[in-house]
Amino acid sequence: MKHRIALPIRSAADKHQYIGRVDMSQIVNRRDLDFVMYEMLHVERLFSAKRYSAYDREAVTQIFDTAQAMAEEIFQPIAALVDAQEPDFVKGKAIVPPQTAQALHAFADAGFFALPFDEEAGGLQAPWFVHTAVGGMFTAANTSVTNYAFLTIAAANLLFEFGSEELKKRVLPRMLAGEWFGTMCLSEPQAGSSLADIRTTATDAGDGLYSIRGSKMWISGGDQDITDNIIHMVLARLPGGPPGTKGLSLFMVPKQQINDDGSMGASNNVRLAGLNHKLGQRGTTNCLLNFGEGGATLGYMIGEPNSGIECMFHMMNEARIGVGHASVMAALAGYLHSADYARNRLQGRRVDQRDPNSPQVPIVEHVDVRRMLMAQKSAVEGAQALCFYCAMLVDQLTVEPNAGRRADLTSLLGLLTPVVKAWPSEHCLEANKWAIQILGGYGYTNDHPVERLYRDNRLNHIHEGTFGIQGLDLLGRKVTADDGVTLNRLTAIIRATISEAANEPLLTEDRVDLTKLVDALEFTTETLLGCKDVALRTANATIYLDAFGHVVIGWLWLWQARIAAQALSNPLSDGERAFYEGKLRACRYFTRHQLPLAHARFDLCASLDDSCLSSCEADFG
Repeated sequence: MKHRIALPIRSAADKHQYIGRVDMSQIVNRRDLDFVMYEMLHVERLFSAKRYSAYDREAVTQIFDTAQAMAEEIFQPIAALVDAQEPDFVKGKAIVPPQTAQALHAFADAGFFALPFDEEAGGLQAPWFVHTAVGGMFTAANTSVTNYAFLTIAAANLLFEFGSEELKKRVLPRMLAGEWFGTMCLSEPQAGSSLADIRTTATDAGDGLYSIRGSKMWISGGDQDITDNIIHMVLARLPGGPPGTKGLSLFMVPKQQINDDGSMGASNNVRLAGLNHKLGQRGTTNCLLNFGEGGATLGYMIGEPNSGIECMFHMMNEARIGVGHASVMAALAGYLHSADYARNRLQGRRVDQRDPNSPQVPIVEHVDVRRMLMAQKSAVEGAQALCFYCAMLVDQLTVEPNAGRRADLTSLLGLLTPVVKAWPSEHCLEANKWAIQILGGYGYTNDHPVERLYRDNRLNHIHEGTFGIQGLDLLGRKVTADDGVTLNRLTAIIRATISEAANEPLLTEDRVDLTKLVDALEFTTETLLGCKDVALRTANATIYLDAFGHVVIGWLWLWQARIAAQALSNPLSDGERAFYEGKLRACRYFTRHQLPLAHARFDLCASLDDSCLSSCEADFG
């Protein structure tokens, strides 16, 4: 769909310089989406699997058309409103603008809550890549409102995987219909990200119920007036359980008690103690919840006793990939807006046209503006390819019959999970910065969405584990867990792509430079794994993660560029030729501007630098 939206006109002079309009979507680049799905990943191969036999390219296109139209016409227009009108804490309840509920009811009516779930659960059994693309459009349009759906789908997926048949029968239909929402309740005021220090308790209350008592902090969607019930997934400790994370169990704790027939019962004494006021994503409630205050709070165990962390990580890993994709989509929205602005904003003249009497040019004619646009394009389109590659791994896992192959896919997805969460949340956030810069003074005003998109995206750096936590996960768990076996499998895949590009003269520089960087990754990893001092080995885990991400994004750019180079050997329309040439230039930009940074970071890690490890409290005043 194409809209023409009038952007702010500040003065009569401005009107002659910049007639604001949007000639393309600001939430999705459908051409690039098709390129990644069909030309790069060949997702249509999934349609031959029995599970996805109801889908084909035409059906997927229709789903995307519906999602894009709804996101642009219902979600996007209220994004500024829900940002400005934060939820209110009124008489112990969170009150959100009515437009939030209206948008989510439309989302539910379209069946999007049920999209990725099995038909046996009442879902539409769509491939995960379809769910990812649909969710991305809504996230780019309005992250704050989409969060409620994102969390509900993740909680419902957790219930589907580990809940009893009785619980699934009573609860899942309401969640998949969007009638009840869901949350994940991990953090506590005294523990934060240190799940080993969780204090919330669960004691046997009989009849398969447990009495939950404690407090949970930073709970997105923890209370709202959109739905009558909220399904909380809560980590708590059973009496006498092991210390640390091994003693955590998972419980489904509804806001309102649930009767045997699935109807709602009395209050379950989940109390809203306060709302946190945030930098961004302000339309999503962020809550401090007390369980067991003023009466018993009853929950149902999900999974086995003391297996809560394993169950919850099923939801958390899904959420980490989702947060990474949310970072991409916030950056994509900023990129599309700033690119449109740059094409239409008249200001100044090119450096080789200094005559003040000559007409002003669109600022896209200025080289530094192109630099900032290219920085956005390379981050956004590279990271989007990573998100869909991971979505394809999820789909392949679902249909793969061979147990050994499934194990390989699982380990590869696990290795990439901290990367897909962390790299976009760092570098796509940087892309949002460049979007603001291109708009200049207008960029940091609320006349344009780019400042809100930056604020919204800044939270993704923290959501579902900070950059530092992802670094420890990658180096401290994923790489060391199997002594680098899965990493070797990934580097073999990357080297195969490098070999496939050997026949493309246009890509010689990119291929050679990426080869050197993969060598640096392997050498650095070997050095780190050989260090027996755990503290020293992980002292630069975050730096290692960032450089690792550059290798992965560099690989995905070379992959895209190889496809583009092959396409350019065929007769093409002007628009298609420009699209593929843009891919080649973005790949070359990433090779020259970003890969050298990764080399420097690998050198630092391989040196076992202790600059930060050897520092002390006194260094910081």
